Amino acid sequence: MNTAFIHLGVVLIAQGAPLSVSELVGNPDRFNVQPVTVSGAMSNLREHVSRRGVRRYTFDLSDSSDTVYVISFSEPPCRSGAATVEGIFEQVNRRMNLSSPSSFAEITAQKVTCVPDRGQKAR
Repeated sequence: MNTAFIHLGVVLIAQGAPLSVSELVGNPDRFNVQPVTVSGAMSNLREHVSRRGVRRYTFDLSDSSDTVYVISFSEPPCRSGAATVEGIFEQVNRRMNLSSPSSFAEITAQKVTCVPDRGQKAR
């Protein structure tokens, strides 16, 4: 029964007001491996196809000071502009070589919602 309350709590956190990219990137331990909803400016949409034909899309989601990398397995409804991403956040640590470990913020998107410019319909 306690497990049900924990899962419900996680769902409720994810459905709250969207976070800014800066808030997310500034508190990676708080949000690591948690569902998040983040708003920002989408850019650099890229399509990747694996050798097995699996498509995935990556893009940057930014605010005035920070950027988070987003992976989506379904095509986003827009290529750029204001967007809200719902997904799982993860602080990824990678060691490219012995002298320079690196880390970056990443969201595996479950849903991408584009905010239309004036006069356009949302998709």
